[in-house]
Amino acid sequence: MEKKIPVNTITRDVKNLSEPTGNIYETVVILSKRANQIALEEKKELAKKLEDFRGERDTKEEVFENKEQIEISKYYERQPKPDLVAIAEFEEGELYYKKANSEDILK
Repeated sequence: MEKKIPVNTITRDVKNLSEPTGNIYETVVILSKRANQIALEEKKELAKKLEDFRGERDTKEEVFENKEQIEISKYYERQPKPDLVAIAEFEEGELYYKKANSEDILK
């Protein structure tokens, strides 16, 4: 079952968003790190799919309009942005995060 994640930005209560960590700044760091992970995964996935369309003959002068390639690109453009996915995962309690101890930082 696919989650319903909004594709547009919505207003959220900062107090509710920071409840799990007790600190809005920690929450922002967690969300930004997860959003970066999601973005990298999507980038790798898209690059892998588009790799199939690369030909040895392709040059800057020869640009072929490939309908499949355009559809794949449009599909990824319609997907929710990584930050919205990260926020949805955080709100649903699907993210695992661990606060580093000062001992861990010194090692």
